[in-house]
Amino acid sequence: MVSTRTRLAMGALVGASLLLAACGGGSGGGAIVNGKGCKHIAFLLPESATAARWEAADHPDVEAAIKKYLPGATVDAPNAQGSAATQQTQAQAALTAGACILVVAPVDSTAASAIVANAKSKQVPVISYDRLIYNDNLNYYASFDGFAVGVAQGNYIKDHLSKYVTAGHENLVMIDGSDTDNNAHLFGSGAHSILDPLVSAGTLKKVYEQFTPGWSNATAQTEMEAALTAQHNDVQIAYVMNDGMANTVIAALKAKGLNGKVLVTGQDAEAAGIRNILLGDQSMTVYKPIAKLADSVGKLVAAISNGTDTSSIASAKVKNPNGSAQVPSVLNAVVEVDISNVASTVIADGFVKKADVCQGVPAGAGGVC
Repeated sequence: MVSTRTRLAMGALVGASLLLAACGGGSGGGAIVNGKGCKHIAFLLPESATAARWEAADHPDVEAAIKKYLPGATVDAPNAQGSAATQQTQAQAALTAGACILVVAPVDSTAASAIVANAKSKQVPVISYDRLIYNDNLNYYASFDGFAVGVAQGNYIKDHLSKYVTAGHENLVMIDGSDTDNNAHLFGSGAHSILDPLVSAGTLKKVYEQFTPGWSNATAQTEMEAALTAQHNDVQIAYVMNDGMANTVIAALKAKGLNGKVLVTGQDAEAAGIRNILLGDQSMTVYKPIAKLADSVGKLVAAISNGTDTSSIASAKVKNPNGSAQVPSVLNAVVEVDISNVASTVIADGFVKKADVCQGVPAGAGGVC
């Protein structure tokens, strides 16, 4: 016969085991600490309204890469749809549900600091994805070389401005991304490193520059319309940070009969952006091979879970702009794309489909359609 004391002791043991499991117990019965043994990952996405890439590429590619390198892993991928507050709620829900590694593409680089702080209190590592989170306790950063993105955009303008600029008509408009996104500052720094000397030399005249809250495409169009009005439609160069905003900037130019007559930059190599390039309305974009970024994140998550060295994966260091920490980072290279190499880059890689970019495009354009 089992005594009452023994039954109580057994009950307490079972209860403790259940509590440990609920808190994310790892192999060998120990709690998961700093991601070791973790198989439950949360990938927090920022939005889908202004950039198609998040749900079309990042979400499926990252989930597939994590499951490839960490068999048996489960991946939750809530989308905050542009709300920093929603993203914080989603992060808390993920932690409560037992997520033991967070991959976060922040809506707001500053606001997401609270996500890192909360995760650290639970010994859950955070990988900041694509956009840097401003918190010295951030574990890893996986992205592209943002400064190089801006340099590519700036160099394209420098190399091609003679086709658009004439004496007395050298006006530059700059439509930047969100001020709350660290990437917008990186892109801008890269672009300004090339464009500012041209402005100082009088080769270009910067007549307008504006951050665009939330990377809003509609706001970008309003900004371009305001610049055109102020300059009486005398604009030759439109530096635009991404393809979504470039598409609406082009709409503003079309309304004035200026599409194809103004050099327009972009970024992300979205299908709409490539189509605009093939039509001659957009000059270039910057291709960021998301599959490569996703692959590096999959390897990094697996290394964290397996307790193996991550230094060969996150081999770079990026300083937190609002702190002093040097964050272990993965920085992938970017590719400049214009009509001359659409076929050999984004089409050849399968990043965009020929059928999607050739809708309404004349046969033979760019050697693609």
